[in-house]
Amino acid sequence: MGLRFCRVGVLALCSIAVSQSTQPDAPRNGGDFSNNMSAEKVPSGVILVKAAWSGASDSKTPVPEGGTVLHNVYANDYFGMSYEIPMDWTELYKGPPPSDNGRYVLAQLSPSETFKGASRGTVLISAQDMFFAPLPANNAVDLVKDSRDHLQSDYKVEIQPSATKVGDHPFTFFAYWSPVAQLHWYVLATEIRCHTVEIILSSQDTKLLERLVADLDRIKLPAEANPTSGTGGGQFPVCVKDYASEENVLTRIEPVFTQHRFNPVPVRIIIDKAGAVKHIHFLSAFPDQVKVISDALHQWKFKPYLRDGKPAEVETGVLFGTSPFPEVRKDSASSVE
Repeated sequence: MGLRFCRVGVLALCSIAVSQSTQPDAPRNGGDFSNNMSAEKVPSGVILVKAAWSGASDSKTPVPEGGTVLHNVYANDYFGMSYEIPMDWTELYKGPPPSDNGRYVLAQLSPSETFKGASRGTVLISAQDMFFAPLPANNAVDLVKDSRDHLQSDYKVEIQPSATKVGDHPFTFFAYWSPVAQLHWYVLATEIRCHTVEIILSSQDTKLLERLVADLDRIKLPAEANPTSGTGGGQFPVCVKDYASEENVLTRIEPVFTQHRFNPVPVRIIIDKAGAVKHIHFLSAFPDQVKVISDALHQWKFKPYLRDGKPAEVETGVLFGTSPFPEVRKDSASSVE
């Protein structure tokens, strides 16, 4: 690959998985396993509460969390991504559901029992939906720089954020390490469909990390992948932040909730060429919220999105409820090079 380095490490993005894994545990598909007769008996004194979970209006349209590992290949149709896992590596555990600020753990890879190396490590593939990011970041480069700027005091930068290539695809690269734990992280980030997709490698063995980086040259990504301009198009809808604004919505029906909840409900929608809502993806929502929001969104009507003078499908985000993060003015945020 086009990366040149002596030694490298990755963003403080292991905190990504930590922050996402702190989301409340929830059953799949809205949280009702009552028809699962093989489920374990609930202990006495325990109350089960339906929690927010991800979901979509249909099962055919790909979603970010829908990637799978099959025959030693991680494939994600939503991102148009395919990655041949290194020999003797495997996916032991599935990641948690998306967080309500759009953070995903797409895959967690680690050495299998047949791995013969002296040192072990991890490969974490994650994504941040830039429509709902809690930071004043416009793209993957901004997100990486923010991670660099907010490293904990016991972590040290090894290589500053810089442009590189993985195969033929542009990425931004950043490395850091922990002198106490003697642990190194390498982060490679790009943007696809207005998501920052990050590949995070960690190990005490920098030789192992360099081999993992070299293996990434076999990764397959869509042509649009770029750290500063991955905004869809081609085989994907064009992604436009805040397209559901007053000047673009011709008909808007607000959802009427029968239960008062205080969680934010981030929703991605795909709008067809005629301006109708074609697909709804709930990153995190309760079952009753899914129903009333879906009923409302299917009645929305948009101005057709034009690209090069022709109608095109467009993907955008809508946040229902209250954001858990205070609004940050982008013009007040300092950019550190």
